[in-house]
Amino acid sequence: QVQLVESGGGSVQAGGSLRLSCARFGSAYTMYRMGWFRQAPGKEREGVAAIYPSDGSTYYTGSVKGRFTISQDNAKNTLYLQMNSLKPEDTAMYYCAADPRYTTTPLNPDFRYWGQGTQVTVSS
Repeated sequence: QVQLVESGGGSVQAGGSLRLSCARFGSAYTMYRMGWFRQAPGKEREGVAAIYPSDGSTYYTGSVKGRFTISQDNAKNTLYLQMNSLKPEDTAMYYCAADPRYTTTPLNPDFRYWGQGTQVTVSS
């Protein structure tokens, strides 16, 4: 079983920045593809960004391209999401996820392991 623990959420003004972290426990970090997802009240869970361990390829949903950056530090078993130029519509609970399976749809929320989430609130 893989355990994931997110941190770094908080409240920020529009245009500000936050960096989310996801620590992974229980297995080797490089054996899993990783992703960040978010869910606002009353909305479906949305894939924000993903990264593949094989070649480091990254994927982003259109609304965050150019503003968010996903990265990983394998030595520290930690995943990051750098969020810049934040907008009120980015407000959501953000979740880290991991999965050992290959997929052709990186932002699909069908991941095997999930963290408990960290809240991000952006005010105008």
